[in-house]
This record gives sequence, structure tokens and C-alpha cells, in this order.
Amino acid sequence: MLLSRVLPLLLCATLSLIGCGGDPVSYSAPVGINLKAKSSDTTNGTVTTQKGISTESGNPYKVFVDEARQGLDGKSPSRVELTTLTLTLGAGSVGAASLAEVFTGRVDVLFLTEESNNTYVAGHVENPTGSGPVALVVDFDSEAMPDADYTRFLDGKFNVVLRGPAAASFTTKGADVDFQSTFAFTAFE
Repeated sequence: MLLSRVLPLLLCATLSLIGCGGDPVSYSAPVGINLKAKSSDTTNGTVTTQKGISTESGNPYKVFVDEARQGLDGKSPSRVELTTLTLTLGAGSVGAASLAEVFTGRVDVLFLTEESNNTYVAGHVENPTGSGPVALVVDFDSEAMPDADYTRFLDGKFNVVLRGPAAASFTTKGADVDFQSTFAFTAFE
């Protein structure tokens, strides 16, 4: 008789722990970073541009991490998920009206950590078209980072790198383009 009462409680407790990945502590407002590229900067057929995540006005990434720490009574989140990532070609771009006029093939957005120079793929897209926003496949896993890089990541000590093969017309147009990569993060206890 006692077993029939305890078993359902034990089962519920076990099932709730199995799926336990921690509750989200903080969601970010979109964290955008603006990047620039010129046709003349294309090297070996690859368009590459980068910028520090903490350099944007108002430092929205720091705001996200600070709110997460506040929700954890001053402790850092144990992990951060990148939930969405988009790429947009800026309206002020000259010489390209579509991402297809800049890139062909796989385009990656990477996180390059300071000091260690380790690179982590944030997301990718194949043959982007239109001006965007274009959704990227999210590849980022903060739990795969060594502790020192994760600390740098939380401290905003990394660059966002945008890299992809140049479309043939991009290298000959004298283009000067603007991009925005927009991230949405979730922090966990």
C-alpha cells in the first residue's frame, strides 16, 4: 500500500530531474554588432571582417551578462545558449543590394576569444540571399569552451568574426558594405 503511494511521487521526482537543464536566468534583448567590409579587403577569395562584442553603443552584451549575474546573486551563469542569430546587409551598403552579391557558399559567424585566440563557430548559413535578416543555423555551445575562454566570453573579451567566400562580382565592384549580426542569448544557473 505504501509503495503504491510513494512510487508515483518517486517517479515524478525522477522525471523532473532527468530533463533538468536548469531554468533560464536571463534572456537578452537582441545583441547587435555592426560590421563593415570592402571589396578591396577580400583576401584569397574570402570576405572577413571582425569587431569586439563590447564595442557597440551601450554595450548590450555586457548588459545581458550583468542582468544574468544579478539574477544569480552575483554569480556567473554556468552556461549561455545562443538561441537565435541573424545576418542583415545594411541599407547604407554600396555596390551590393543582396547578401548573394557579397557571399557564395558557407558563411560563418565566429567568436574569437582574446588572449587564447581560440575560435568558436556561433552559426552558419549556406548561400545567403536577399538583404535579410537571414537566420543562421546556431552551432555555438558554451559548455565546449575551456574555463578560461568561458570566463573571457562572459567578460565580453571576444571578437565577432564574419567570414565567407566572396561572390565573384563582389571583388570587382569596389563595394563597401555594412552588416549587422544580431544575437539572442539565454543564461542558465
